[in-house]
Amino acid sequence: MKKTNAARILDRLGLEYRLLEFDVDEDDLSAQNAARKLGLPPEQIFKTLVARGDKSGVIIASVPGGRELDLKALARVSGNKKVELVPLKEIRPLTGYIRGAVSPLGLKSNFPCYLDQSAFDHSSIIISAGTRGVQISLSPRDLAAALKAEPVCLAR
Repeated sequence: MKKTNAARILDRLGLEYRLLEFDVDEDDLSAQNAARKLGLPPEQIFKTLVARGDKSGVIIASVPGGRELDLKALARVSGNKKVELVPLKEIRPLTGYIRGAVSPLGLKSNFPCYLDQSAFDHSSIIISAGTRGVQISLSPRDLAAALKAEPVCLAR
């Protein structure tokens, strides 16, 4: 399996991880589908969402599959009055990743990242490696350290 930019970042930081691969269904790029294919509970698969705050600009949130991002909570923790998800057509230009493969690691710009505190309910969580069908399994503490992210309540 070829290493992705996200995996190379973890290598540079000396953090432990495993790459996991599964067959991609282009019609269902959901975290729940990835969880099914990997044989894991959806709450262990963290999806990366790209939002824009009225004061901060672009921000990144990682929340468990099967749950929704609480935009009001994200606004509160990021110092914004209002936060909205960015339109799909902006995902690749902003992040360098395509839909279904956005990793919180290796983004085109150093956007502020927020990790839902439920990540710490697990010894390891799964995030996108930056390529559809490739995921990274790592400890939530290591991901938070790599992102310089404080765990906050973001999901509902």
